[in-house]
Amino acid sequence: MKVLRAKHKLHLSILLTIGVLLGCNDDRTPSSLSEIIDAGVLKVGTNYGITTYHYGSSGPEGFEYELAQGFASYLGVSLEVFPYYNLSDLFPRLQDQHFDLIAANVTVSEQRKQSLKFGPSYQQTSQKLMFKQGKEWPKKIEDLNGSIMVVDDSHQHQALLNLDQKYANLVWQATNEKDVEELLEMVLNEELDFTLADSNILALMRRRHPELAIGFSVGQKQDIAWAVDINQDDSLLAALIEYFGVIRQNGTLKALEDKYFGHVRQFNYVDTREFIRAAKTVLPQFKEWFIQYAGDLDWRLIAAMSYQESHWKPNARSVTGVRGMMMLTLGTARDLGIKSRLDPEQSIKGGAKYLAQILRRIPARIQEPDKTWFALAAYNVGLGHLEDARVLTERQGGNPDMWVDVKSRLLQLRQKKYYKTTKYGYARGHEAVAYVDNIRRYYDSLVWLDENPSELLEQEFKAPNSAQ
Repeated sequence: MKVLRAKHKLHLSILLTIGVLLGCNDDRTPSSLSEIIDAGVLKVGTNYGITTYHYGSSGPEGFEYELAQGFASYLGVSLEVFPYYNLSDLFPRLQDQHFDLIAANVTVSEQRKQSLKFGPSYQQTSQKLMFKQGKEWPKKIEDLNGSIMVVDDSHQHQALLNLDQKYANLVWQATNEKDVEELLEMVLNEELDFTLADSNILALMRRRHPELAIGFSVGQKQDIAWAVDINQDDSLLAALIEYFGVIRQNGTLKALEDKYFGHVRQFNYVDTREFIRAAKTVLPQFKEWFIQYAGDLDWRLIAAMSYQESHWKPNARSVTGVRGMMMLTLGTARDLGIKSRLDPEQSIKGGAKYLAQILRRIPARIQEPDKTWFALAAYNVGLGHLEDARVLTERQGGNPDMWVDVKSRLLQLRQKKYYKTTKYGYARGHEAVAYVDNIRRYYDSLVWLDENPSELLEQEFKAPNSAQ
């Protein structure tokens, strides 16, 4: 994460903080922050989950994990993660000083403030009542007629406990044997009528399971923050406040939020369902060509691009003259040596080669995944218009090397007061933004399907003409 490069300034700031805090400490015992720095390790408790911490194909992943990794880097120490299966297991371990803080999508509540100190809020979430698409839609608490289960001592559990005060007849169960994702799958498999899940998890889960439907929100929005032991001194808390202030100011928090959630906040049931169906019935015809011609790129990214371009239809064509599975222009196809844009193998080969060429022209200082998002945008709108958007970003005080900043300036390329000041003029920048977001969603789904091959065998997504 790009937080602070001038480490001497960072450590000076930290030492000054420690000095002030120690000056108020009569018995001169080490502060919680100085102990971390002296040990050279930040110990963070978290739980396994799609938005917190898990092992992906390239190692540890997760929004909370990357935030914690950034904080450790900010302090100039290494990170050690202690993942647990239940949120309730983390709190006693924090009190036992097994780790220094909890970073686990923890919601702030008055009850928790009695035993915890919270750092700055960096997200908000709300609890949603979930059911399976096609079932009767519950619109309020009184409509609930069926089995309800949530994870014990979770945000969802607390939301139902709060409802108990108003709805004495509400019946539900809490379990420590399942996590939120498993309960959602039980709803899909009709083993459970309802469960609750927070909006952040749903943003990701519904890309995999479009049959998950939201009934209504339960309770108010809640702040999410990191937690430290209430009996600690405030030195670590002060460093947390400083860290989150820095990553808000330099755009790192916004970029990380966009990386995990920016492309999945908007949900389209029909599009998601059709994509997963096509991935299971159409994609296998072309998969080997995507793998063969991807080169150093991820074949699933090329496949996601192709779906966005043509819905994997070899004869696709648009009114502007682009054709084929990768929608190449005639001029681009000639430059790439592609003789027939309507031949699926040649189109895939040409599209992959063209994206690789664009990637090589993106400034080397731009880091991943932003570099790939820039290349995708350029594939759609052209490198010239992309550069115009980056120039506008810099003029307006944004970071021209961060996708989260540049994509808002791509939208400005439709407005005369902005595009008249650019080199290449008017462009449908909004289409490029939607293009990138859609590909990111399709790519996420393909990665999940590729890593969970059993999902390809689900009966609900049989080919339309297959025998029942």
